[in-house]
Amino acid sequence: MSTTPSGAQVVGRLAAVLRTVSTSMPQGITTTEAARQAGLPRPTVHRLLTALVAEGFCDHDNATGHWLLGPELYLMGEVAAERYDISELARVHVAALAEATGESAFLSARRGDETVCLLRQDGAFPIRSFVLYEGRRFPLGVASAGIAILAFLAESTVENYLQSHDLVPEYGQAHSAEALRAKVAETRTLGYSVNPGLIVEGSWGMGAAVFDATGQPAWALSLTGIQSRFEEARRKELGQLLLHHAHELSTQLRRSPGAITR
Repeated sequence: MSTTPSGAQVVGRLAAVLRTVSTSMPQGITTTEAARQAGLPRPTVHRLLTALVAEGFCDHDNATGHWLLGPELYLMGEVAAERYDISELARVHVAALAEATGESAFLSARRGDETVCLLRQDGAFPIRSFVLYEGRRFPLGVASAGIAILAFLAESTVENYLQSHDLVPEYGQAHSAEALRAKVAETRTLGYSVNPGLIVEGSWGMGAAVFDATGQPAWALSLTGIQSRFEEARRKELGQLLLHHAHELSTQLRRSPGAITR
């Protein structure tokens, strides 16, 4: 019999459902799909979503049957942003990367064992990758932002993560523990990560970790585009540009009053 307190189980399930709804925004998600993604029974998810609607944390569109994030989360987010949101500081760096490279540029944040995209700015190059967008979540070690952050965590943290997460069923053999150890080593050597079309063939990405006031990798700046735009000679140029902006943003965060930490 499980020794997990029932209250903690409910909180965990609510959190899983809310994260699932958040990744579906702005179009929302059906009960069936939310249950599948959260790994919970459909009746349980419907009951939790109904309760969240009653408290204002979710909305239900009767016309489509979709569930969406609600106004109470917006209000809480506005308050939490004063402590956790670095978007205003980061926006200038994301825009500068997009302008200088012509690629799509991003800011992602670490949230536990995941990264979530906070900002996207498209560059002038007309062909774009839509693997990453605002609100999109990936496990650490998946996509360039997740690789960059994972690589600069403590060695024991990296090993614990790799031993407790099996990414192969969803993301393929290129995300096995052995393959990710090699990616971590490569990223530490280069200073930036390279994702050579590991999620979607032909869609490449590069990322650089951004560090909080305690020196922990809490965010990442990244670029994505088509393979022909990421040839070896240009990767070196893009990598140095990412490292420059990641360093500048990390320095700004350390100097900011009430510096954000994780």
